[in-house]
Amino acid sequence: MSSKSNEKVDGAPGPVSYHERGFPPTNLNCNVLIPLIGPATAAVARYDGTLSAIPNAAILLSPLTTQEAVLSSRIEGTQATMGEVLEYEAGGEKKDLPAGRQEDIQEVLNYRKALRRAEELLHELPLCQRVVCEAHKVLMTGVRGHNKAPGEYRRIPNWIGPPGCKIEEARYVPISADKLPEAMSVWEKFMNREEPDRLVQLAILHAEFEALHPFLDGNGRLGRMLVPLFMWQVGLIHAPMFYISAYFEKNRDAYYDGLTLVSKERDWTGWCRFFPEAIRIQAEDNHKRAKAILDLYNSMKPKVVEATRSQYAIQALDWIFGRPIFKSSDFVASAEIPPPTAKRLLAVLRKQGILKTTSESKGRRASVLVFAELLNIAEGYVAF
Repeated sequence: MSSKSNEKVDGAPGPVSYHERGFPPTNLNCNVLIPLIGPATAAVARYDGTLSAIPNAAILLSPLTTQEAVLSSRIEGTQATMGEVLEYEAGGEKKDLPAGRQEDIQEVLNYRKALRRAEELLHELPLCQRVVCEAHKVLMTGVRGHNKAPGEYRRIPNWIGPPGCKIEEARYVPISADKLPEAMSVWEKFMNREEPDRLVQLAILHAEFEALHPFLDGNGRLGRMLVPLFMWQVGLIHAPMFYISAYFEKNRDAYYDGLTLVSKERDWTGWCRFFPEAIRIQAEDNHKRAKAILDLYNSMKPKVVEATRSQYAIQALDWIFGRPIFKSSDFVASAEIPPPTAKRLLAVLRKQGILKTTSESKGRRASVLVFAELLNIAEGYVAF
């Protein structure tokens, strides 16, 4: 990229433009990357060992999946918390939500739905443009940006910068719309070819997707969603459950700087050095939290059986792990436990302190209950 393309007419710094003919990179410094790849791969393997040992991982780790959706959306500016999302989903009181928070929450819920839709498709298809477009359609349905061609590549220019800025004032200008279909085909081919190291391949894929910015909105969230999907497809993990956004959110400036330098200076090595470290740190954190959730589940089974003396004890526990904030009426209606027994089980679990009440029943309104110990593991601190 010439320096001229990065300057305005008056000589002031202009936007960084997409790295034409710079993908895939051919100049990676492997000597810099090799010391980082081994520890990252080992950390992923340790996490996957725990993941594969968890029965019904999609249920037991659902709070971590929700937290990933919250953090990935927060990078894009939403403010919703995991507690707000789960309480909203449970049908709790909504009158105290700040302005715009309900829209934030819906974006988080759509993130989870989009991930599930992609997972369904990957049982029949390889990770490809069709999967990406289908996931994007779900991600953007009924939320801010729903009028920006969900599931379709942009046909007009877009750029990244302060709200309302002109293209000359942008920080970054992606590839032009007319060149986008061909560029996405090259990206897809690279994604499905054998590479010496899968984590480096993933780093390159993520950076290129963000650089192309193929959709009018939702690119960041979708690009981060591709991380667990790719890791699952190539066999690094047994299920598409890898939670990367905490590191990116905590290190947001370094994340964006690394992506920008790929286009600005063709610094693929710098980005590929940042990415495995993010994977390693998050794999270690994912392993810690997944193990804590598995330990909690195993410790709760005998406790709930003893407290309830019910043949439905484990069935109730599984349901609560999947929905750690819920209305008592939803449990009675959908846990597939006889209603009188379901009501008794909830009463026992509340009396034992296993469930806490966040909203008491009033009139025809059911109480809202929370499994605080599980959510505190997901949050990483005592939040409930």
